[in-house]
Amino acid sequence: MVFLLALSPILWLIISLGFLKMQSFKACPIALIISFAVALAWYHMPGMDAATAALEGVALACWPILLVIIAAIFTYNLTLYTKSMDIVKHMLTTVSKDRRVLALLIGWGFGAFMEGMAGFGTAIAIPASMLVAMGFDPIKAILVCLVANSVPTTYGSIGIPASTLANLTGIDPVQLSTYISLQLLPLNILCPFIIVAIVGGSLKALKGVFMITLLSALGLAVPELIVSSFVGPELAVMGASIVIMALIVVYSHFRPVNDPEYAMDINPAHVPLRGGLLACLPFILIFVFLLLTSKLVPFIHAPLMAIKSSVLIYTGQGGVPYTFIWVNTPGILILLAAFISGKAQSARFSEMFFVLLNTIKGLRNTIITIIAVIATAKVMGYSGMTSDIARTAVEATGMMYPAIAPLIGSVGTFITGSGTSSNVLFGNLQTDAAAAINANKAWLAAANSAGTCAGKMISPQSIAIAVGAISLTGKDNEILQAIMKVYVPYIILLGAIVYFGQVLVGWGKRDCRTCDSPFLCRGLHVASPPET
Repeated sequence: MVFLLALSPILWLIISLGFLKMQSFKACPIALIISFAVALAWYHMPGMDAATAALEGVALACWPILLVIIAAIFTYNLTLYTKSMDIVKHMLTTVSKDRRVLALLIGWGFGAFMEGMAGFGTAIAIPASMLVAMGFDPIKAILVCLVANSVPTTYGSIGIPASTLANLTGIDPVQLSTYISLQLLPLNILCPFIIVAIVGGSLKALKGVFMITLLSALGLAVPELIVSSFVGPELAVMGASIVIMALIVVYSHFRPVNDPEYAMDINPAHVPLRGGLLACLPFILIFVFLLLTSKLVPFIHAPLMAIKSSVLIYTGQGGVPYTFIWVNTPGILILLAAFISGKAQSARFSEMFFVLLNTIKGLRNTIITIIAVIATAKVMGYSGMTSDIARTAVEATGMMYPAIAPLIGSVGTFITGSGTSSNVLFGNLQTDAAAAINANKAWLAAANSAGTCAGKMISPQSIAIAVGAISLTGKDNEILQAIMKVYVPYIILLGAIVYFGQVLVGWGKRDCRTCDSPFLCRGLHVASPPET
């Protein structure tokens, strides 16, 4: 009974979004109301504590999460307004006429860039529409973009899903992003090969493009791991995407692929160097600003990080001051880059503010959804609901729990369509479960974030965005059935990686003071400190 009550907000989201087909901005506030009711009535949480828990969630949602989302989408909308995106599209089509190479360049490389910069469906909608415009089969174009958009999801919108998870769980963002990248490493390598197989209809399509496919895979896997290990999640995918596209461009220049079977009938337009640089200026500035203000440049990073305010919001036991970073936060830096580049592209400030206002209006449902879901997660966490869910899951699965940790993350993304929302819903659940079985908290939190990547490709929201972008109505079920063939082995492999990969990070304490087992028990006892 307690488990079902604790799970009720999540069950409501599953039912409302998955079966009743309610819009998330309507379903999520109801989930917040349910969490309030359960916290007050069953968990006997004081009303003031419940209210301030939700208020802390609102603060986290607004600053920095929604700030980043609004800034990233505004930047993208501004490139549409100034016609810079058209120039970027022309630049991409000059690289190759081979449909396999173009799928890697646009779906994998440019798609990863759009996910790292903006996210929220742009990395599916834009590459898919570009591929179809060049003559790709619409179904294959969508499948390519769904697979390509899977692994970058956790680092989308300047790393906001991973950063949010770090903020919510109190885990060091660099450690967390490092673990995420380690778990995704095999999938980062596999996905480009899957993309080529989709384009060509079988693995035979790899003939002649194996090396460029491998380079594309390593172009994401290696830089992502390096950046996440030294800088954090913000630039992990955005930086890697630049490497991917550079590798494809350089390889195609020196080793062009000329297979008539996969040749496209396209006539790319020439783009002058100055025009190309100007069109790419928003993305260049974002990358430079985020890099210069990162921990890699301490004499800039430290003074900017000092510009902050700390406020105690939650009034209950265990509350800590919430810190607002006013300048050195990705949202502010992205906005600065957008306004500078917009001015350089001859846009007036009045025009840019108009685009910004329309962006905010267009995101109003997303704003409601994110505020509601994060507030719900805070109420569930502070009341003890999340802990009870984790305890039950551990009791049911025992030491096998890490194998299903990514599945839980993928379910969250399937339901909400958002890696950020999934991390908010289940992040604390994963760390509570880790504590129960004496596992590494950061590793299981990372598993949730990695799992969101799998859920992204089967999310009805992602499919709907892709279908809408190319006006392909009535094909949702066909696409879902096709992508499920990728999802199932994907999530099984990820579960195995998380379970067996624990040896890399350590299980933690090795004996139990209750049962004296030299191994970890089923998480029902309190582990004693390791012997030295």
